[in-house]
This record gives sequence, structure tokens and C-alpha cells, in this order.
Amino acid sequence: MPTNTIGTDGTITRDARSRYRLRAEDGAHGAFEAETKRAGGSPRAEVEVSRGAAPDAIAALLGEGAGADVVIRQRRMYDGERLVQLANTYIPAFVAEAAPAVAQLDTGAGGIISRMAEAGLAQTEVVEDVELVMASEEAAEALGVKLGELLLAITHVGRTEDGRVVEVTRHVLGRGWKLRYGVPLD
Repeated sequence: MPTNTIGTDGTITRDARSRYRLRAEDGAHGAFEAETKRAGGSPRAEVEVSRGAAPDAIAALLGEGAGADVVIRQRRMYDGERLVQLANTYIPAFVAEAAPAVAQLDTGAGGIISRMAEAGLAQTEVVEDVELVMASEEAAEALGVKLGELLLAITHVGRTEDGRVVEVTRHVLGRGWKLRYGVPLD
């Protein structure tokens, strides 16, 4: 059973072992909402959706050329009134055409991963790279940290069974996160 907690000190545990599998639990609209509710928190998100060109580094991860047309979902994710995460998701145009709900503010139970699956674009592999990054001016101001302070960043790349990349999300986490992973051993 997943152990998702928000500690008495406000630490949030992000449990990679279960977060995507349980993303629609109790009608949650994605992994963040499900895991935060399960931990006793009060999740909410401010969402902006637009269409535009992917930044070069994101286009490369998508396997697209520079300036690739994407749906961009920019989210500010809160536990109660505390902003805990900034997340920008880039969805290729072919996915948005197959699963138009990914471009809606409210993507329903299970979020965009569920809408993609319903359109025949189920993510069967997710690779997440975790790194320390210096807080940009925007992140520092939003998350209440100093410019240049080290923050955790997670770059999520979701692929279908045939290897197509259907999503790249860049998460920048504020203070107080713990990441939990489980690796099966043969």
C-alpha cells in the first residue's frame, strides 16, 4: 500500500511507486491531487492552457523539430494556500487532436494521462529525470525562495507502447519535498 504523507513539518512525499496508477482515486484529476488528498492535504491547481511552440529542449525530448506545435498546460499546484509546485506540460499537436480534452482546463478524473489512454495513446513507459536546478526569477518569486536557490526539478517523459512521446512535463518543486522510488529486483 502506498505511503503518501504530508509531514507535520509540511514535507510532502511524492511516491513514484503508485502516483500514476492511483491518479483517478476518489475522482482525483491527476496524480498530484490523488496523492495530496490521500495524505490528508488540500490540493488545488491554477491552470492555464495555450497553444504554441515548444522550447528547443522540450521539442528534442518530444522528438520534434524546433518550434514544434504543442498544447502547453501551465499549472501552479497548491496544498491549501501553500504553492508547492510549478508544472509545465507540453503535449504534441497529434495528441491534442486525438484527445481534445487535454486542452481543457478541467481534464476530468485521472487527468491528461487518462484522456490520452481513452484516445488510444496510453502511456506505458514513463521516464523521470530528477535534478537540482537554480531557481529562476519566476520560480523564486512564485515559490518564495531566493533567486538561484537549488530546487528539485523533475522532467517527466511519457511514451506509448510503440515509443511515441505523448507528454513532457517539467515539474519544479518548492521546499519540503521527499521523493520515494521503488525498484523491483530480479
